[in-house]
Amino acid sequence: MQSKRANNKGRIIKITLITAAVFCLLVPFNSSKADQKAHKKVITQLVVDEKCPEVCKRVSEGDKKCALNTPPKGFVALFNGKDLSGWKGLLARPNDNPIVRSKLSPEKLKEAQGKADELMKSHWKVNKGILEFDGKGFSLSTMRDYQDFELLVDWKLLTPKGDSGIYLRGAPQVQIWDPAQHKIGSGGLFNNKKNPSKPLVTADNPIGQWNTFRIRMIGEKVTVYLNDVLVVDNVILENYWDRSQPIFSTGPIELQCHGDPICFRNIFIREIKHKSGWRKLFNGKDLTGWTGDTKGYVVEDGAMMCKPGGNLLTVDEFGNFIFQFEFKLTPGANNGLGIRAPLEGRPSYQGMEIQILDDTADKYKDFLKPYQFHGSIYGVVPSRQGCLKPVGQWNQEEVIADGANIVVILNGHTIVDADIIKASEGGTMDGRDHPGLSRSKGHIGFLGHGDQVYFRNIRIEELEDGKTACCTK
Repeated sequence: MQSKRANNKGRIIKITLITAAVFCLLVPFNSSKADQKAHKKVITQLVVDEKCPEVCKRVSEGDKKCALNTPPKGFVALFNGKDLSGWKGLLARPNDNPIVRSKLSPEKLKEAQGKADELMKSHWKVNKGILEFDGKGFSLSTMRDYQDFELLVDWKLLTPKGDSGIYLRGAPQVQIWDPAQHKIGSGGLFNNKKNPSKPLVTADNPIGQWNTFRIRMIGEKVTVYLNDVLVVDNVILENYWDRSQPIFSTGPIELQCHGDPICFRNIFIREIKHKSGWRKLFNGKDLTGWTGDTKGYVVEDGAMMCKPGGNLLTVDEFGNFIFQFEFKLTPGANNGLGIRAPLEGRPSYQGMEIQILDDTADKYKDFLKPYQFHGSIYGVVPSRQGCLKPVGQWNQEEVIADGANIVVILNGHTIVDADIIKASEGGTMDGRDHPGLSRSKGHIGFLGHGDQVYFRNIRIEELEDGKTACCTK
C-alpha cells in the first residue's frame, strides 16, 4: 500500500491486489476515522487469472479459490461448464419470434426444434469450462422460461467489430458489441424505440478480455451493470416482436448469434419469486394497519401527513418485498423509512433506515455525511444524489429488500444497490453497531424527526426468500 498527497485535498491510497489489479482511492484529510475506513475498504473484487481460467480469486476472502461456473449462494448455474444441458437451439427465422413460434403445431415445432438442436451442436461448443460460439449457425436458448430474475453472465468478444446480445424473456436485447466501432458501449437495450436504448456510460473491457453483466429484470423494467458499472437504470424493455404489447411476462434467456465468435462462462440466474400480488398498506382514509405515534400523523386529502410526528410502523411484519410509495417534502424536512424494524428501540440501528430528507436545504450544506443523503441506508450505504424532485413536488420511490440485497429506486433512478453484508464487512461507514442488518423481517414505517412530510400510494408486494441469508432473527 502506498500513499501520497493529491492537490491538498486528500491522500491517494494505491492498493495493488493481484497481478495488474490496482485501485486508487481519494481519502480527504479532514475525514473522520470511520469515513477513512469506509473509503479505504475494498468490497469483494473478482479477479480472473487468465493463465488459469478454471480458478478465480476473491480478494477480500483471503484469496479463497472458487471453481469456474460455480454459482454464488442463492443462484443456480444455467451453464454447467461441461455440456449444453438445459439449452436448446433457437428456431430459425421466422420462428425465433415467440408469437410466430406459438402458432406452430406440435409436429411442426418438434421438427423445427430437431433441426435447431443439430445446428446448435455444430457451432456451440464447450471447451475447458468455456461456452464457445464460432459465429455461425444460430442463437442459443434456455429450455426453461423465466419471469423476474437476476442474471449474471461473463462474456468475451474475440474479434474487433464483434456483435452479440442477450435476449430477456425471448426478446431483444441487452447489447454486446465493440464500442470502438459503434462509439457506444455494451449493455444498452438496443431495440428500444420509446424508452432509452443507449447505455449510460461505456464500461467495456478491451476486445479479448472478459466482461461481466449483472442484469435484473422485474416486471417490464431492466437494470444492467457492466463490470460493476451501472449502464441501464430501471428502463422498460419494449416488445420488439409486437410494439403494441408490453414485454412478455415470461420467456427464455437467449444468447444471440450475430455472425461473430463470442465466449460465455459463469452464467447464473436467481429467480425473484412473488408470494402474492400487491397489497395496499394505506387506505387513504385513516391509519388502520399502523401502530406507534398515530397521533403524530393525520390523513388529509388521501395522503398521510407527519404533522410532525415520530415513528409510525405497520402492524404486520415483512421480510423480503418490493415497497412503493410517494412522498412530498417541505423545506429542510427530515424523515426516514424504517424496514425490518422492531417496535422497540431505534429503527435506524435495530432495523434499517432509508433516509427521507430534503438534502438540498441550506442547513445541511457541508454538514451531511455520504451515508446521510436521501435514499442512503443510514450509517451503512451512501446513495446516488441529484434524483430528488424540487421541494413541494411528489416523488416516487421503490425499495426492494431481497435477502441481503437492498435496492432503492427514486423517480426511476437506482440510487442504492447494495449487499448489506458486504457493505458492513469490517465495520459500517458511521463506525457504529447496526444489529438490525441481520434481521430477516420486521415492521415497515416512517420515522419522523419533527418535520412535515406527506405520503401516499403506499403498497407492498412480498417476495419469497432472498438470495442471501442476511439474517438471524
